Amino acid sequence: MSEPIFVDTNVFLRFFVADVEDLYEKAKDLFEKAEKGEIKLVTSEMVIAEIIWVLDSYYGFLKEEVKDVIKSLLHTKGLKVMNANLIEEAIERYKDDNMEFIDAYNGCLMKKRGYKRVATFDKRHFKRLEGIEVVDV
Repeated sequence: MSEPIFVDTNVFLRFFVADVEDLYEKAKDLFEKAEKGEIKLVTSEMVIAEIIWVLDSYYGFLKEEVKDVIKSLLHTKGLKVMNANLIEEAIERYKDDNMEFIDAYNGCLMKKRGYKRVATFDKRHFKRLEGIEVVDV
């Protein structure tokens, strides 16, 4: 099998939103090939963050809906998502703690790396993270 194919945000969005029929069908075909083991796909946490932002801000998905989309993506056979374990933890915090995804992801990354303090002007989200101290700047 050849090297993995990196999947960009717009392919995922066309699949999940299905607003452009021919692009939806192409995305669906790509993911079906991956599920059958014909190809391998890979994407990054930046793509995931962009998907979340677009679904939330542009399409008006509820946090629960966004969480369901991302969890299904993380468990797609034939697709490797970089730092999937951090994304899975962060998407829970995004929904349950009503945080911005990027703040939730950074908080989870900090905890994984053992960082306990953050300098930020947006204290409201980081204060929700247990074990993280907000440093006055």
